[in-house]
Amino acid sequence: MIRIEDLKVYFHPRKGLFRTETVKAVDGVTLEIPRGSSLALVGESGSGKTTLGRATLGLLEPTAGQVVFDGQALSAMGPEERKAFRRRAQAIFQDPFSSINPFMQVLELVEEPLIIHGVADRRERRRRALEALEQVKLTPAEEIAEKYPHSLSGGQRQRVGIARAIVLRPDYIVADEPVSMIDASNRAEILYLLRELQERHGLTFLYITHDIAGARHFADRIAVMYLGTVVEHGSAEQVVENPLHPYTQGLLASVPEPDPANRFRMRPVIPGETPSATETPAGCPFVTRCGQVIEGRCAASRPGLEEREKGHWAACWLHGTFESDVKAN
Repeated sequence: MIRIEDLKVYFHPRKGLFRTETVKAVDGVTLEIPRGSSLALVGESGSGKTTLGRATLGLLEPTAGQVVFDGQALSAMGPEERKAFRRRAQAIFQDPFSSINPFMQVLELVEEPLIIHGVADRRERRRRALEALEQVKLTPAEEIAEKYPHSLSGGQRQRVGIARAIVLRPDYIVADEPVSMIDASNRAEILYLLRELQERHGLTFLYITHDIAGARHFADRIAVMYLGTVVEHGSAEQVVENPLHPYTQGLLASVPEPDPANRFRMRPVIPGETPSATETPAGCPFVTRCGQVIEGRCAASRPGLEEREKGHWAACWLHGTFESDVKAN
C-alpha cells in the first residue's frame, strides 16, 4: 500500500540575517507498509516520526526520494488524483483538544470531510456520520451528535477524531500519538478500537508513538527511528524480544515494569541528549550516546540497514560488516 523510497525531508530555517542552516528531519528512510497491516514508528521526540508521517500523506514535499501509494508516486499526482488520494488517506492527530473545532457540533465535525469531498445529500451525510460514531463506540450516536466538544472527555474527543478519519472509508491512516494525551485507563480501549476498525475495514496503519511497549501490542512491525533515520526494523516480536541496536535496547530498558518491588530501583535511561538535527554525526547517528562504541568504526562511517535474521534489520556496526572486512575476505 505504502512504499517509502530513500526519503529525505530537510528544512532550511534562517540563522541570522544572511545565513540559513539545514535541519535533516528525515534523512534517507526506506520502508514498506503492506496493505491491511500496521507499522509502528518508535523513537524519542525529535526523531522525525511525525515528519515522515506527514510526508506519506503528501502534507510535506520531500527533499529527495519519494512516497509511492498503491503503485503511484505522490509527486506524480495531478490535482484530481491528489484529491482522490485525500479520500483514501486520513490522519488521527495527537491532541484531541486542539484538533477539533470547539464551535462545531460533533455531527458537523464528522460530516465536514463528506462535504469537502462532494457528498451533497444531507441525509446520506448524516447517516454516514452517525454510522461512524457508532463504530467508534460513541452511543447513542444521535445524542452524541448534538453535543459540542467542551462537553466531552478527552477520550470521547479522540473517538470523534477517529470517526472523522474513517467517515470517508479510507484505506490508509496515519495515527500520530493517538493515545499520548488520553488518561491511562482509556489508552488500551482506544488501541483495541483501532485494531477492531483495522480488521473490519482492512485499514493500513502508520502508528507513530514513543511507547515501544504499546507498539508491541498494536503493530505488526516496528521501525525504530533516531535522528531522522531508521536504526532497526522488524516484526514487533523480533524488535521487542531480540533488540539488536543499542538505541532500541535503551528504549526497552527504560520501560517501567508493573512490579511494586521495583519502586525503589532506578530504571536505566539512555545517557545524554539527542544531537541537533542540524549537526548530525558523520558516522553512526547514535555514536554520541552509545555505550558500545567500536573505536575507529562507529564515528568514522555510518552503518546501513543489514538483515541480521529473516525480516529483522539493524543499522549498527556491532551487527554489520565493515568495508575493510569485506576487502580482507
